[in-house]
Amino acid sequence: LNDALLESELFGHEKGAFTGASRTHQGRFERAHGGTLLLDEITETQPAFQAKLLRVLEQMHFERVGGGKNIEVNVRVISTTNAPILDHVQQKRFRADLYYRLAAVTLHVPPLRARREDIVPLVWLFVNQFAHETARRITAIDTATLGLLRQCEWPGNVRQLRNVVRTALIFGAGDVLSLSDVPWLIEQLQPQRTVDLHDAPEEGTGSLQDVE
Repeated sequence: LNDALLESELFGHEKGAFTGASRTHQGRFERAHGGTLLLDEITETQPAFQAKLLRVLEQMHFERVGGGKNIEVNVRVISTTNAPILDHVQQKRFRADLYYRLAAVTLHVPPLRARREDIVPLVWLFVNQFAHETARRITAIDTATLGLLRQCEWPGNVRQLRNVVRTALIFGAGDVLSLSDVPWLIEQLQPQRTVDLHDAPEEGTGSLQDVE
């Protein structure tokens, strides 16, 4: 969302505040009063909006777009990013004062490849999540499938694993979860093999079959 829409979405707007504002709209902060608001990918916001957000976090009150009434809220704010946020701060792409306001408690979640012990519990979580949708009752996970899931580097992290499990449920059959019915996924998940140039045949030597 651009800054104007983002401000309206988070802080709300009054009827007639802009073209198309046919009714009063309560923003996310107002609806989250007494609860928690998650701001995903906080580093994607622009500096002008960051200044407004900092003011709201400091004072915990704001006015709707086009309004004059002061609205007080009590909201726990959690923000996330997968970008190196300190680099953004040093490059002045993210306000330092907002970063230190948000970073009162910092939780670093390692990528899935760094916590492979989580893969099996997550697989079962997604199996249970999508079992009804896919009309599958899974009682076991194929050994070869588990081995491949454990070896994958998971560049897409948990979301990628979730989509793999869902796809396997949709295209598979029976009560054992297996990737055998989705060969394109097996190819995608194969660990990338590093080619040793010292093992490559010299140019002009050997048959085509040997080179391949």
